[in-house]
Amino acid sequence: MAMPKILGGITHALSLSSWAQAGRLLVSCSVPLISNIRTVTSYESIGRWERKNLIVYPPQKPGEPRRPAEIYHCRRHIKYSMDKMWYVAKLIRGMSIDEALAQLEFIDKKGAKVVKEVLLEAQELAVRKHNVEFKSNLHIARSFSGKGYYIKRIRYHGKGMFGIMDKVRCHYFVKLVEGPPPPPEPPKTGFDQAKEYVQQLRSRTIINTL
Repeated sequence: MAMPKILGGITHALSLSSWAQAGRLLVSCSVPLISNIRTVTSYESIGRWERKNLIVYPPQKPGEPRRPAEIYHCRRHIKYSMDKMWYVAKLIRGMSIDEALAQLEFIDKKGAKVVKEVLLEAQELAVRKHNVEFKSNLHIARSFSGKGYYIKRIRYHGKGMFGIMDKVRCHYFVKLVEGPPPPPEPPKTGFDQAKEYVQQLRSRTIINTL
């Protein structure tokens, strides 16, 4: 009776050793497989607005005017309303960088402080990464705000009633261009606006017609 028990123990030990070797082989084989899994790279983590900084233009021809540097910068998930941020963003649109910073210094709003920080970051980025020689030789070509994530919360009222309130977030985007700001466009008259409207109506494409 002892011989079958011994044989059974030997076969059990052999099966355990083979399982352990197979496990070690799986662990050793899993290391390169994990390294081959596609993960989020730094390029994919960059937003679409900042990704415009990575555009490479073809070499310029002799005699062609120098292409001005363009800097795209933004800040996302700001705890501020998009509509309130729009007023500050529209104020500095078309100004030089120094004039915009001076105007924001005297605006007592939370959005003005955030926009000033973003402009200083973009100005430093222009000198450090975009080969801008003079940091004051920049103007704001585009400045606008966007809607972020809204989080809904319950606002408790009396007598068991309640309402819904939003925890708002917004994004702010700015584009700096090297050089002095362009001259302001002349204001459009009512006749010019009517001509544009008529041209827009005539350029429509009506589907499913002759």
